[in-house]
Parts: sequence; structure tokens; C-alpha cells
Amino acid sequence: MTRQDDLDRFYELLDDVEKQVGGTRKLKNCTGYMDWPDRGVYFFLEPGETRDSADQLRVTRIGTVAVSKPTSEKSTTSLWGRLKQHYGTGSGSPNHPHGGAHRGSVYRKHAGEAIIEKHDLDDDYPDWDKRWSSIERERSEVRDEEYILERRVSTYVREQPFLWVNLDDEPSVDSDRAYLERNAIALLSNFDKQPIDPRRDGWLGRYSQSREIRESGLWNVNHVDERYDSEFLDIFQNAVNDTTSP
Repeated sequence: MTRQDDLDRFYELLDDVEKQVGGTRKLKNCTGYMDWPDRGVYFFLEPGETRDSADQLRVTRIGTVAVSKPTSEKSTTSLWGRLKQHYGTGSGSPNHPHGGAHRGSVYRKHAGEAIIEKHDLDDDYPDWDKRWSSIERERSEVRDEEYILERRVSTYVREQPFLWVNLDDEPSVDSDRAYLERNAIALLSNFDKQPIDPRRDGWLGRYSQSREIRESGLWNVNHVDERYDSEFLDIFQNAVNDTTSP
């Protein structure tokens, strides 16, 4: 089987997911009151970014939860908890409604970096790439300064359709969720490979500071330069069969 064959199977399974859950969702229409699975793997797509051979939307970010290290206690991190970090703050936030905290969401961080680069806003957001520990100013001052960009990031991220699969195994770097995430990224990535489903010139990720993002065509940095194991598609198929609408 070629990489093209495996990509076609991947997207066929993604079509099956969409049928299982009754269509893609957008974060702007989601809440924590929906019946989300405890854990799983999610796939963000992007309007206007389609596959080369079809009008099917292309995946632009893949993620999961609670796989960074083994733990003796079951992690409380949930699928919705991770999606909420990407969503940002709601209308009820007292100081920064519809903003967010990009230091808690690498997806938001990368999207913000690309917006800064695209619109030449470096002087307006000097601390965007810095951890709190390296910033000497008051956090409240920095948050106020970054609020407008956090809102722009929220607008962008909340408009991206996404799908997910239910895969609730124990948190571990060797979990099926980690395996699925890692190999899906490696399969879809165009980094240092013959491009398949090339990215459009207007895709925001092309403005990223990260070569991995620019060349992979994904809002992911980890695993984009790795080889994939096609057997992960069988685990993906099993997860699709276990997924239902929230």
C-alpha cells in the first residue's frame, strides 16, 4: 500500500466519523454540557482547504489528551477540557470575553504567531512567544495587551470544523490514543516528503514561524518528520465504530 492509499483510507474513515456523529462541529456552537466522550482524538479541518483529488476538507490539526506521561492515577483531563482550552473564554469572562489563554493551548499559540507574522504585528505583541516565567511585567498587563489578538485567534479557531473519535484508554505515551495521534500526524504531514493534498497559498499556517507547520501543512510540530505505521488505521477504524454523537 502506498501513502496515497493510506491517506485515502484515512479520509474514508473520517467520512464514516462524520456520518456517525451527524456532521462536523464548530467550537463556537459547542458547550461542555454536550455528551462528549471522556477521552479521544480530535481532527480539525479548515474551510477552503480541500484535498487535491476531491472537495473533502483537509485535516489541519490533530490532537488528544492525557498522553504526555504515564501516571498511577487516572487523569481527569477530558476531551472537552482540551477543546475548551482551544475555544478560549466565553461571553461571561469578566475582563476578556471571547479571548483566551494561548499559553495553555499550543494551537492558539501557533495561530497567533501566524497572524502576527501575516500582519506584521511583532511590535504590538512582544511577549506572545514567551512563557510567564520569562516575562517581568505583571500578568494582568500582558493579558490586557494581548487581548485583541486572543480574540482574533478565538474567531479563527472557533470557525474550524472538527471531528473526533472516542478512544478512552489509560493515559500513557504507549496508549492507543497516542499511537493514533502520532501516526495520523506522520501520515498527513508533507514535511520533507513528496506533497500530497498540497496546501493553498492563503492558508494561515504558511505564515508560521515554524518550518514544521509551514511544510507539513498541519498546526502540529511533533511527529511531522516521522514515519507512520499503517496499522494505526485499524485502531482508527475500531475507534470510529465506538463513536457516537454527543
